[in-house]
Amino acid sequence: MDNPDLLLLARTQFGINIAFHILFPTLTIALAWFLLFFRVQYARTRDATWLATYKLWLKIFALTFAMGVVSGITMSFQFGTNWPGYMLKVGNIAGPLLAYEVLTAFFWKPLFWG
Repeated sequence: MDNPDLLLLARTQFGINIAFHILFPTLTIALAWFLLFFRVQYARTRDATWLATYKLWLKIFALTFAMGVVSGITMSFQFGTNWPGYMLKVGNIAGPLLAYEVLTAFFWKPLFWG
């Protein structure tokens, strides 16, 4: 990557991707607590409004979860393709952390989709 324009494009692409990846999992974690609240309120009151609210926000949760997964997968590939020298040095630490992130993201899913 000797061309400075290509380096700038790669860094810009990674910056945009990581901005999305920070945004969507953060929203997903926050929405999970709201979903828990809506579900508990429905269980306590049996008011159909709480269940309808839960189902509406569950769709938004699914969308933000999917966007977080997509941006995370492309981000992990960009680590290897854009910074192979960096990943060669820190791969033994970054690799397990990325694997842990993927595992915890996919173990959240069964809590809400049964």
